[in-house]
Amino acid sequence: MSANPQWDISRALGVARLFHLVCGVRDACVTPFLTLYLRQLGLTAPWVGLLMGTKHLIAAFWAPFCAFLAKSYQKRRVLLIGSLLGSVGASLLMVLVPPLDKDLVYRSCNGSSSVTTTVIPLGVSRTVNITSAQEATSNHRAGPPGLLAKSTGIMETSGFRIGADESHQEPFSHLPNYLVDSVEGARTTSQVLHHVTSFEVVKTALSLLPEGTELGRPANLSVVKGKAQALGLSLEGLRWTFILSLGSMVFWELLTAPLEQVADDSLYEYLDFVDATDRYRSLWVGRLLGMSVGVCSISALVGQLDCFLMTNGPRGVVHFYGYSLVSTLALLVSIAFPVPICKRREPSYKTIKALSLIGGDPRLILLAFTVFLVGAATSTVQNFLFWHMKDHGSSELVMGFSVALSLLGEILLHSFKIALLKKLSRVGTVGLGLGCLAGQLLYYSFLWSWWSVLPVQILSAFSSGALWWAVGASLEDLATPGTERSVSAMFRGHFYGGGSSLGSFVGGFVVMYSSLTVLYQACCVVLLLWLALFLTIQARLPQERKINYSELLVMEASDTSDSEEGSERDWLVRAMREEHSDWKG
Repeated sequence: MSANPQWDISRALGVARLFHLVCGVRDACVTPFLTLYLRQLGLTAPWVGLLMGTKHLIAAFWAPFCAFLAKSYQKRRVLLIGSLLGSVGASLLMVLVPPLDKDLVYRSCNGSSSVTTTVIPLGVSRTVNITSAQEATSNHRAGPPGLLAKSTGIMETSGFRIGADESHQEPFSHLPNYLVDSVEGARTTSQVLHHVTSFEVVKTALSLLPEGTELGRPANLSVVKGKAQALGLSLEGLRWTFILSLGSMVFWELLTAPLEQVADDSLYEYLDFVDATDRYRSLWVGRLLGMSVGVCSISALVGQLDCFLMTNGPRGVVHFYGYSLVSTLALLVSIAFPVPICKRREPSYKTIKALSLIGGDPRLILLAFTVFLVGAATSTVQNFLFWHMKDHGSSELVMGFSVALSLLGEILLHSFKIALLKKLSRVGTVGLGLGCLAGQLLYYSFLWSWWSVLPVQILSAFSSGALWWAVGASLEDLATPGTERSVSAMFRGHFYGGGSSLGSFVGGFVVMYSSLTVLYQACCVVLLLWLALFLTIQARLPQERKINYSELLVMEASDTSDSEEGSERDWLVRAMREEHSDWKG
């Protein structure tokens, strides 16, 4: 069999492992840091949420459609090569998007410690000079919003405090610190009032201030109106930055999204032709190892090369250059990636069958809601945790190390997968994963230092790894023969991706109108409530177990005792008769 290059299993698995490893490094170059880059472009939480939600939505529905077409027309290798080749150029489009504050590029690379760029939600942006870190942090508890404030007097809608005494300036102390992009060496406020008026309200209030109002140092009404006009220009600039970012990300995601599913389907069918699908399950380890290495490596390179390579873009362009470089390497590996050569088959509409199966089984419906909520909660971590860490002084190297810790923890826990599922059951393991995810979210809301996120990352082994193992085992047990992969793909793609999309859309606005702390605590409460409901409903459902004939046949073949073989054979016959009688009834 191995003499035929089409069915050289050892070679195919070696190439597949290398491909997964390289793709893991490739994804780690950009994916964890993408929202941080968008923030440095000048986009605030709602805009970033819209961008990431659109990205997840495209991946959830476009990838299965492309995989279906590639299989139907036998163009899988063409799609693999085209996706990798296109993503090399598409990712570099993000580098061409101009930042809202172009001066920030030079200030950050020059190491200025006295400038802070603040981006107000809905597009208001300006730069404030802060003379010292102590002055900035001393104002963060000053109370209501204020562009110009004083300890006494009346606070106007615009944020100006008017009174008999002299006013002074509080440098945007009303803005949340996750909306403030501090250059290296600068410190900004750590907590502020979270309700920010819209641009129109600010502009109107500025223009309606009475003549002769004292606005601080030698400032007057004409100066204020000039600043209001500058804010209008910033709003227009933000709109263009958002539109260009949206176009670049949509084009990039359309090219990149189908890659993983097409590669997985191709490899699985290749192994299925020679009954070697049992060796398919271990390939995910290579991707996680690649991501662990890639996220730490690119984080270390960013600090050394960012300012050297940067011309007129924000910090972070090294991520996209690294992504393109590794994509080129993955393109070379994809030429030898195992793709089954077989006759064209008619589509079997397995997705419709899987959807019908899910709609008719209360356990699958319960799991679908669980996966959807997990996707929504996880998206808030993927989108905004690095913002939170940066506000507490974390470098990108620390951020990368935190991601690597969670991935390595999942790899190490895999050795105990079988024992864990047997000890806790699948339902118990899902409950454990939900509880750990809720605990992580609550912990994130109370971060206090640049390193404080690291200890809790080990829980990702349960909230990500163990939870998905239990979900996968449940799907294999509940799905009918031949629909297991379709059901699993629907859960990981449509339900999890749909939850991530909704979580991104909603999370961005929660961050704007409240804070990251409130967002994480709200997600924690929702998950805990769903955990209680999940366990309550699961306990009331009738206990049924579908027969997995393939497992029984494997058990029969592995027995060496004749008596045991007869017993197993009788068990299989009885099981088939019972199910046949159930179908008749």
